[in-house]
Amino acid sequence: MTTVADPRTEYNTRLLSHRTAHADASRADARVAWLRLTTFVAAVAVGVFGWNAAISWWWLVVPGVVFVVLIRWHDRVIERREDTAKLIAFYERGLARLDGHWVGHGTTGERFADPAHLYAADLDLFGRGSLFELLCLARTRAGEDALASWLKAPAPPGVVLDRQIAIDELTPRLDLREQLWTAGAEIATSVHPDTLVQWAEAPSLFPRWLQPLSALLTAAVIASAIAAFSTGRYAALLAVLAASGLVLYRYFDRISSVVHTAGSWSRDLDVLSRILAHLEKQAFDSVLLTELVSTLRRLAPPPSLAIRQLHRLSEMHDWQHNVLFAAVAIPLLWTVHLALAMERWRLRHGTDVRTWLRTVGEIEALSSIAAYRYERPGDVFPDLTDATAASFVGAALGHPLLSPGKMVRNDVRLDSQQQLLVVSGSNMSGKSTLLRTVGINTVLAQMGAPVCATSLRMSPLALGATLRIQDSLQEGRSRFFAEITRLKDIADRAKGTPHLLFLLDELFHGTNSHDRLIGASGVLNALLERGAVGLITTHDMALVAVADHLAPRAANVHFDDQLDGDEIRFDYRMKPGPVTSSNALALMRAVGLDVDRP
Repeated sequence: MTTVADPRTEYNTRLLSHRTAHADASRADARVAWLRLTTFVAAVAVGVFGWNAAISWWWLVVPGVVFVVLIRWHDRVIERREDTAKLIAFYERGLARLDGHWVGHGTTGERFADPAHLYAADLDLFGRGSLFELLCLARTRAGEDALASWLKAPAPPGVVLDRQIAIDELTPRLDLREQLWTAGAEIATSVHPDTLVQWAEAPSLFPRWLQPLSALLTAAVIASAIAAFSTGRYAALLAVLAASGLVLYRYFDRISSVVHTAGSWSRDLDVLSRILAHLEKQAFDSVLLTELVSTLRRLAPPPSLAIRQLHRLSEMHDWQHNVLFAAVAIPLLWTVHLALAMERWRLRHGTDVRTWLRTVGEIEALSSIAAYRYERPGDVFPDLTDATAASFVGAALGHPLLSPGKMVRNDVRLDSQQQLLVVSGSNMSGKSTLLRTVGINTVLAQMGAPVCATSLRMSPLALGATLRIQDSLQEGRSRFFAEITRLKDIADRAKGTPHLLFLLDELFHGTNSHDRLIGASGVLNALLERGAVGLITTHDMALVAVADHLAPRAANVHFDDQLDGDEIRFDYRMKPGPVTSSNALALMRAVGLDVDRP
């Protein structure tokens, strides 16, 4: 596997360099702005002298040329300043992630939240402080979509292995991550891939005969205009202009729709083209990355050039905002020809747009995970086995959303001999965090990312969880009903392949201990019979007996606490056997509730 430099040292070094470059660009911006003002004043002075016939008007060429050169130079200076500002933000966010202060500074992915998903909400995959916010460095909506889809659905082991190899290659490539970051602007909020693909792949709005007719009419306008100005007879010119006007009137709505829609997409695609231009130049060794880049190189012209062609057509349409040009453009059917050219572009490249978005999206998702791996050199890639029985054997598992200073690691073993762990313990002792730790590392493992552990060996697993079950006033549904409905979905999932990993928090806590024990034993036995493995938590001492009912396939483990005066201390270490004490009364007293007997 690739070895990388210390991320904190490298980030600080690059951050200092970009801050220096930004300061230099800001000073250059001020200097060029002053030079432009000076040149403009000089041009005015030359104009005054020329007006008074003191000097030739040709002297205006000098400040005019200088002013044009300064404009182009100024554009490059501003672009350099904006790029360095983006990179400053990039490394500041990177350092915030290393310091554990990243929450609220990234893309939350709330649009991907799905209450019906069997584990997304339970494991904090989306939303503020989520795994998506921690991982996502995508600058396009397609990249966000790809990353979200990988989080929500496990990939086959072969795909996982290909992604691991690609991520390993991308891990040290900070320069590429810089290029992808600076190439993007606000495209993630503007380009909607589905809508873009729908536009790109739609049939043409124009009949085939419109293009030769338009060319014929434009040629006729030019010829009749030359003849009219030569002979002074305008009848033919007026007739041709009338015919051109009829064509323009007949297809005005379609023409207007084409040029404005294509123009809008060209501005969004222009940002995408800068990302594609960087990818087209990359050379990779891994099979997955090579295949992705090859899909771009097989296209002719290259995608970045094709998008620039559309952008150029859009700019040519904007020329009509000049009144003098519009006076010539309208009779020559300029807008009609541009609309036809945009349609030809779309018919030629429209089917490629889906490929562009998919390629950029997958590479951005891989690059995001590579950055995550770069910043966590102690994390490891899991070993996904092809075992027929479900297994999850992790050493020193930690929760990736917790900062290293707060993280406590535990070993977890689930296999054909020990399919179930019944996790008991007092309130706030770490039971639910353990379930989330197992679940979120399973998600990371099956999307191709490194896991927060010293080792993890597991079979392919489907996930189901009940960590965030809530009632619904609008749907008239209690929490207990919501829980048993989710359990039914999880039980149905256990009938399929791969085997199920279930994470059930406070199972049936909405009913009495007697019914809870009977119900839990029945549900868990059915899951285990189908080859599932998993963990359940409880603070109900009666429910720990379920491990005895399901022995030897089940075992009790627990988290405990220590009462130090009025303060309760937790070590968050998982220990064998059921818990033997409760801290509920102590917690009530700690917050000031009067719970002593009268």
